[in-house]
Amino acid sequence: MDWDNFARLGAEIAEWGANYHRGIGERPVRAPLEPGAVRARFPQSPPETGEGLDGILAEIDEKIMPGLTHWQHPRFFAYFPGNATPPSMLADFVASIMAQQCMLWQTSPAGTEVETLMLDWLRQGLGLPEGFQGVIQDSASSATLAAVLTMRERALKWAGNAAGLTGQARLRIYASDEVHTSVDRAIWIAGIGGDNLVRIPTRGPLRAMDPVALRAAIRADREAGYLPAGLVACTGGTGTGACDDLRDVLAVARDEALYSHVDAAWAGAAMICPEFRTLWAGIEAADSLVLNPHKWMGVQFDFSAHYLRDPKDLVKTLAISPEYLRTHGKGGFVNYSEWSVPLGRRFRAMKLWFVLKAYGLEGLRAVIRDHVAWSQQLAEVLRADGRFEIVTEPVLSLFTVKLAGADDAAMLAYVNRINDDGRIYVTQGRTKGQIVVRFQVGSFAATEADVILAGEVMKSLAG
Repeated sequence: MDWDNFARLGAEIAEWGANYHRGIGERPVRAPLEPGAVRARFPQSPPETGEGLDGILAEIDEKIMPGLTHWQHPRFFAYFPGNATPPSMLADFVASIMAQQCMLWQTSPAGTEVETLMLDWLRQGLGLPEGFQGVIQDSASSATLAAVLTMRERALKWAGNAAGLTGQARLRIYASDEVHTSVDRAIWIAGIGGDNLVRIPTRGPLRAMDPVALRAAIRADREAGYLPAGLVACTGGTGTGACDDLRDVLAVARDEALYSHVDAAWAGAAMICPEFRTLWAGIEAADSLVLNPHKWMGVQFDFSAHYLRDPKDLVKTLAISPEYLRTHGKGGFVNYSEWSVPLGRRFRAMKLWFVLKAYGLEGLRAVIRDHVAWSQQLAEVLRADGRFEIVTEPVLSLFTVKLAGADDAAMLAYVNRINDDGRIYVTQGRTKGQIVVRFQVGSFAATEADVILAGEVMKSLAG
């Protein structure tokens, strides 16, 4: 392909993309297909000779579109949003054209320095204290893995990477049942073992980790010969929006010399609104925290903001510097590949720059505030209908609800009716020992009318 064709096809793709988003609300949110249906639309062997890309958009419409779950749909109320605003899409396009490899300062001075600045802009918007330093990870799972590896190395006095875990003390990590399963996976990958994730009971309407039970578990583990290494707390847990009392649990972590990490992957974005910061009061005591601008701030996936109160322990855990990765004769720079598991890094900071430049903090705050208000209004509408029971109260824009008196089988059938209908998309969850509808508002394309329609769909299919 020559650059003239690149420019022509790029313009066609931009117009096609704009039309897709203009009409996305007319499509069913989730594809009504069976497994294998998309693959069957394609030739089963690769082309021997190049065919060019003319007509590729028609092929996408024919072969790909019928098999999509439309994450940018205004009535996508499942999981958490994966918003991709127009400025973020353009930023990804620009970053792809530049094709930077930002593993070291010398391999992309601009990529590195813009990342440092954009993470500081975001830090200011979140109200985090000066001194917190950020790095872009691909996802919260990677940030949590980096934090767990740091817990391991710090507790083992930096012997794990060099000597391995054989013969070392058996480590313990503490969290509640409300944390994301990425914590379990990080503990597996780190070699600590799932049996050494100690689940602490929760209390109160926000299902917060009980600090008294936490202290007791740490004490019991020390007496049994274990080595407590770290704490993972949550602000806005995935299942129900659970929020730990960070002042209480981070005080325990400090007293017990545990490395602390806070998973605020979804809810952290809402902290650009000062009125919501009570949900993570005490965050300044965390050693590490993560939030995902790719969920609720309109930044195209993938983009996780990982903040460190002091990055030296993380760097000591992950940095490795063979001669070919060294920069000689310069100082005053950072190599972010030493802050993350992958060596290679894309120019992700471009996306946050475009989004903040386009919307400003106030524009983003307005979207989040609307989502919170609309979700809470819907919870009240359903509560007033005797066929529904609010199981967990709204935390920001997330709540759970069930059909009154319905067992798990009936609830799963209800969720399937909703999603097969196609007008909205929701996720089932399990809390308090029962299957529930997990509902959250987060799509940048959503309007109040879309949330009202969600209530009408849920009522009409309730039976």
